[in-house]
Amino acid sequence: MRTSTSLRRKLISVAAVSAALFTAATTSVAVAQDSPTQEAAVPAAQTEAAPGTPAERLIVGYKSGAAEAKSNKAAEADAAAKGKEAGEDLDFKRRLGSGAALVDLGGNLSRTDVSDVVAEYRADPQVAYVVPDRLNKPLATPNDTEYSKQWDLFETTAGMNVPGAWDVATGSGVTVAVIDTGYVTHSDLGANIVAGYDFISDATVGNDGNGRDSNPADPGDWTAANECASGDPAYGSSWHGTHVAGTIAAVTNNGKGVAGIAYGAKVSPLRVLGKCGGYDSDIIDAITWASGGTVSGVPANANVAKVINMSLGGGGACSTATQSAINAAVNRGTTVVVAAGNSNANASGYSPASCANVISVAAADRQGNRSYYSNYGTVVDIAAPGGETNSVAANGILSTLNSGAQGPSTENYDYYQGTSMAAPHVAGLAALMKSANPALTPAQIESAIKTNSRALPGTCSGGCGAGLADAAKTVQAVSGSGGSTGGTTFTSTSAVSIPDNGSAIESPITVSGRSGNAPSALQVGVDITHTYRGDLVVDLVAPDGSTYRLKSASSSDSADNVIATYTVNAAGETANGTWKLRVQDTAAQDTGRVNSWKLTF
Repeated sequence: MRTSTSLRRKLISVAAVSAALFTAATTSVAVAQDSPTQEAAVPAAQTEAAPGTPAERLIVGYKSGAAEAKSNKAAEADAAAKGKEAGEDLDFKRRLGSGAALVDLGGNLSRTDVSDVVAEYRADPQVAYVVPDRLNKPLATPNDTEYSKQWDLFETTAGMNVPGAWDVATGSGVTVAVIDTGYVTHSDLGANIVAGYDFISDATVGNDGNGRDSNPADPGDWTAANECASGDPAYGSSWHGTHVAGTIAAVTNNGKGVAGIAYGAKVSPLRVLGKCGGYDSDIIDAITWASGGTVSGVPANANVAKVINMSLGGGGACSTATQSAINAAVNRGTTVVVAAGNSNANASGYSPASCANVISVAAADRQGNRSYYSNYGTVVDIAAPGGETNSVAANGILSTLNSGAQGPSTENYDYYQGTSMAAPHVAGLAALMKSANPALTPAQIESAIKTNSRALPGTCSGGCGAGLADAAKTVQAVSGSGGSTGGTTFTSTSAVSIPDNGSAIESPITVSGRSGNAPSALQVGVDITHTYRGDLVVDLVAPDGSTYRLKSASSSDSADNVIATYTVNAAGETANGTWKLRVQDTAAQDTGRVNSWKLTF
């Protein structure tokens, strides 16, 4: 319905760690959200030349029958008309070899301005596509001298595809707590270390002459033969926490050593492991403190972590005490990553690998097989490079270390293998994700890592979770530049015309393969072209016929199109069955169509 046919309408923008140490190492109508008038209609990735940089040009492809597809003059006139409608000065620049038109937007446009122009083109049924003229640049290789040996970051077969994520995020603004053996000084890591804590309460285990204190320095965890248990051999110091921390956040592009996965992040070392291991009680306190909880006798944490890495564990299923601490940390917004364990056994028998609310990580070798030592099973969420050094040392994971057999000596680098090495790859990825999209919850981080993984190129008997973690695809997904943010999506792309001031039309989607009920935050994505969206009433119809109002008619909403994602509490509905999007035009003079819609569970 229009109150004035001469009313100029500006488009409204709508925006959218167990594993042991390294081996040898309701049905009532739900309240949905009407799209606010100030939201952006077009995702950031469709309006930017590069992350954070609004596009200055658009590439417009017209359908073959359109005059603009062949006539430069027609394309130029169309650009001018759409610019006038959007309140911007557009200029047709040239015809591309593909036949598409290059349209200049001028300078100093905000992302919202670009979104308005893109929405104008998208609303035109003669336009096949409109995309930003994106700015490309060389994918720089870090200048760290040992980077070429870090196959786990970049190799096509079983690397984690990390370089492709660095154009989007580096981990800046995120602190990762490494709950481990502490930290031994290393010049390739020191600049990214922030204050931590020594949580070891037993002085003998601590091996530093005292109990808990604010110094998480690693004095070494060497043991003499039979010192921990009868028959145990002597072990040299592992400097395990420093190796793990280097994988996550070694300083990068500094002309030396190795590159960290989230090299813009900070690491807070929390010491819980010493001689012969570490106690659950100390680990529970470290989990609590790292995530911003209060621990008696310990000062408040000034470096609250959004990611925790635990490359540690032992036998036995997750205890109630440990689970309680993890649940509290996750509820405070901290993602907990744990190693699956190195016993070539079902991870369900190990803790914290079998705990709920964690991301449990198995290890893959350089060929993409489950590493021979890695635990497996249904509690494993994902696999990441853990390496194998039993035949070729260089097939392990290279990171920061120390040469001291007992106490600290000179800094160095060395290859380790283990799910202890796999877990920090995923912790680093979680930091990249949180840096790219700070609003992500731990559940969303886990879901996106799984959804955007790729199949293991090798074999994994017993189960390695969703597959091999893929950093670039995952980070791009959560930043809005591609991929999937998680969950299973069902889509209808069959266009359905909406009659003017007529009966409601319905577009169906059949959902199958789900178990139980739909989620309490069912995402309903809608793409409707209409010349006066205030005429439209939009409902989601569940398989049992229950109706959920997504959008009501409004005589004051004179904008074009409904391009939005609504959240519906559909927890009382069975997931499987035929869902419908019902749309009705309630007033005269304007028409439109449902282009597509989707459900994300």
